[in-house]
Amino acid sequence: MKRLLLVLSFIASLIQIKADEGMWLMMLIERLNGVDMQKEGLHLTPEEIYSVNHSSIKDAVVHFGGFCTGEIVSPQGLIFTNHHCGYRAIAEASTPEKDYLKNGFWAKKKSEEFNAKGLYVRFFVRMGDVTDRILSKLNKDLSEEQRKIIIEEQIKAIQKENSENGKYTVVVKDFFEGNEFYYFVYQDFKDIRLVGAPPYAIGKFGGNTDNWEWPRHTGDFSVFRVYSDKEGFPASFSTENIPLKPKHFLPISVKGTKEGDFSMVLGYPGTTNRYLTSFGIQQMVEKDYPAWVEASKTAMEVMKKYMDKDHATQLNYATNYAQVANYWKNRAGTIEAVHKNNTIRDKKELEKQFQKWAEKTENHSVYGDLLNKIQAYYTESSDRNIEKNYSRLLQKNARYIKNAFQIGDILEVYLAQNDHSKALMKPELQHAIKQLYAGFNPQLESEMLVRMITLYQSKVAKDVASIKADNLQQLPELIQSSIFANETSVLNFLEKPDPKSLSQDKLYLLALAYIKNNQELAEKYAKGEEIFKKHSRLFLDGLRKALPHKKFYPDANSTIRLTYGQVTSLPKRSDRDYSGIQNNYYTTMEGMIKKYKKGDAEFDLPASIMKLYKDKDYGIYKDKNGKLHLNFLSNNDITGGNSGSPVIDGHGRLIGIAFDGNSEALSGDIVFEPQLQRSINVDIRYVLWVIDKFAGAQNIIQELSIVK
Repeated sequence: MKRLLLVLSFIASLIQIKADEGMWLMMLIERLNGVDMQKEGLHLTPEEIYSVNHSSIKDAVVHFGGFCTGEIVSPQGLIFTNHHCGYRAIAEASTPEKDYLKNGFWAKKKSEEFNAKGLYVRFFVRMGDVTDRILSKLNKDLSEEQRKIIIEEQIKAIQKENSENGKYTVVVKDFFEGNEFYYFVYQDFKDIRLVGAPPYAIGKFGGNTDNWEWPRHTGDFSVFRVYSDKEGFPASFSTENIPLKPKHFLPISVKGTKEGDFSMVLGYPGTTNRYLTSFGIQQMVEKDYPAWVEASKTAMEVMKKYMDKDHATQLNYATNYAQVANYWKNRAGTIEAVHKNNTIRDKKELEKQFQKWAEKTENHSVYGDLLNKIQAYYTESSDRNIEKNYSRLLQKNARYIKNAFQIGDILEVYLAQNDHSKALMKPELQHAIKQLYAGFNPQLESEMLVRMITLYQSKVAKDVASIKADNLQQLPELIQSSIFANETSVLNFLEKPDPKSLSQDKLYLLALAYIKNNQELAEKYAKGEEIFKKHSRLFLDGLRKALPHKKFYPDANSTIRLTYGQVTSLPKRSDRDYSGIQNNYYTTMEGMIKKYKKGDAEFDLPASIMKLYKDKDYGIYKDKNGKLHLNFLSNNDITGGNSGSPVIDGHGRLIGIAFDGNSEALSGDIVFEPQLQRSINVDIRYVLWVIDKFAGAQNIIQELSIVK
């Protein structure tokens, strides 16, 4: 009965929420009728969006590579996603002689499509609520470790029950800090091929300068295709595979958008922390994110120095540089937005309301001291959390640490084998070494390790430091003399393995000590983390009870969500150029041409774009005002992971592809800002215009179902 009352309370809260806020679970869509989505402009039934037994829109939305979203747009498995989502695959298909990042790529027939190695797409099949099942096995007297063991046992059973002997991937996730649990059934396809990508000048127009900003003029899209075996089932890459025949694909509307039009986004948002306390936000913006920003900036400086010198290095490090640059600007913008939008002040007001409720006699024993305990956790773990951020960026960017540890660990096992076992292991070990050193620039990596360790040691408190290098001036020489200096030196060691050389290798010893110290630190703080998780769970449980009329929805956690709202403008700023913009919810070709700077890395354009603009050759893709619209805004609630998500109109037709948010609301992962928070989307008409008029890829256009 108690569980039923909680569910009814949660559903009641949905009815009061504005349409533009919240990332909703698919199985709750029918209940969202209380908000009356039809009045907002939706002309579909809930079952046309999410159905287990029949094809529906959810069958056209894929988790792209585990880090982005994509949409199926043809009966032959064609996928649209963002250019920055396909960036790695485009870079890996490129060579200095055939630079597809710079010049673009268009397969004019299926035999020309590139195998995107390691890329997969995940189709959502169904989901279910297992909250009662799991919570019934738990009680308040269990330790967090005991609780974790019981939950993991239940998860394994749920996965086995729903996988149909391995046919499906089953993921069980907790929601509201472990107060609810749902399972998700997926089907993964691993034969994904690159079909088309605009040149960098279109796909990344504006570069880092325009990233997270509005107005935007970016053609952030790329085109892939998913293949299956001849029976339509997932299969590894094979020339025998055929284009997938999807359960559903999205028709495309070239009607255009106007302010107030209904817009719906389905996708896989990564992480939000909408219920983070004021103490957590303060730690984030005053200590954690500044550490991330500084470490990212250092890594970017090193990469750019060597990328500017060598084309091959530029291609090899392009993906990592783009990722680091994206998060660098995001973290810096979040710090600014939190302060500007008074996010911490607003959180404290919310916590005052909670504390007033918690002080009541019937609530005090469980909830009365929670906020004090949560605050104490952040005070006690502050230095450790700072260390985690510097450490995370060091591990991501300093590949010598990763390579020395991973390969050295395998070599330890290899050296302990007899000759027969070594002969069996050797080919796989050689392959692993080549993969870890693929695109590896020893000079760049040597400087990266020195710079990142120097920064780490200057910023991290000594009692929580994991890496201790005594003489940094000698580090480059230490690297050069190491077994792990480069691919050749490791492979040479493999031909004449010497246990003593490995045990005395200073780079290997440095990496081993770092990992060991990091593990010991994690163990030292494990108990505090365990208690903090419990307090966070109880706080959110209490908050939902204390504020029954407040809007509550689960934080994003890489599960498929729906968000709906409208095409919406943004208040203009005095420091921005709004050329070509009549109403501030869309941009046009005129604005992009005004930003054009010949030879500039961020604002150059292909000559053919300039010619098409001069001729006003927009075809069926021009708006009723005669202009070519490039990007538009909507108030859909999105975050990282939504990149590539379809923006869908009230009839279920594709009108755009979400690719970014705006700097004014970079605090959006912590709190939704209805007046400021926007999704920046590529207008689908611009996507089609680039494919059709710019690239001349008629084969792609002919596959699509275009509604005029």
